[in-house]
Amino acid sequence: PPSDAPDLLALPADQRTLVDKDRFNALTALDTRRVVYGTDRRVILTHSPTLHTAQQTGFAQTLAKAVSKLTELADTLARGKTRRPAEKVNAQIAALTHDPWLRRVLNCRLTGATPAEHRLTIQIDQVARDALEAEIFGKRILITNRQDWSVADVVAAYRSQADAESSFRQLKDPHVVSFSPMHHWTDHNIRVHTFTCVLALQIAHLMRRQADHGGLHLSVRELLDQLAGIQETVLIYHSTGGRPKARRMLTQTTQTQDQLTEIFDLTKWAPRS
Repeated sequence: PPSDAPDLLALPADQRTLVDKDRFNALTALDTRRVVYGTDRRVILTHSPTLHTAQQTGFAQTLAKAVSKLTELADTLARGKTRRPAEKVNAQIAALTHDPWLRRVLNCRLTGATPAEHRLTIQIDQVARDALEAEIFGKRILITNRQDWSVADVVAAYRSQADAESSFRQLKDPHVVSFSPMHHWTDHNIRVHTFTCVLALQIAHLMRRQADHGGLHLSVRELLDQLAGIQETVLIYHSTGGRPKARRMLTQTTQTQDQLTEIFDLTKWAPRS
């Protein structure tokens, strides 16, 4: 976590350089070393403007929600009808500001000797908020033993974790490339079931990758849904004499399905009569 390396977070922005504009837009990074758990490691500090903006938005919402609830508490105390001792009021304030970022930015002061005299003042420290954004927002710290990789390759490897996590989530999908239900009890059958599920997932992602290279950016589920929509139908034509004539043809397809047909060369499987 970035909070584990305050010394790196404190480094000025001009020490970071652009990673790879074509691959990561405005992402900047600082490549350095430090001792991690007793071992000298390569450490890369990155800053993403996109992540910075997202954290700004998220924290603004969190801050607004906390201030709203604290204001309600302050209004209740101002009416002078509460009987809660200071310890309970402070405990409620602590619960509302449990987030460490909130504690840095919000100044809450409880005054009054008795419950009827308790008053709560709330103040947002703008200087502390600006310092928080400059110190933490948009930053990631990557630790690697890949000494020969470029910074761009380390970042790409780190971000590829999301693909692996997405694959695990895909296996939990009850409808597409699903791991369960598993109606097996012996170790051998369970291993075979696991192998076929992972194999199916790999094939599905290879298909998704091929479609992506063909200009269609679809999830595994979207891809398989589109392919499932390419169906064959049989039309039966009555004749005045003899056996009825049958004609096989594809159902009406969308533009996306037509593109998939071209990407995967599905025309060779299409009915010809």
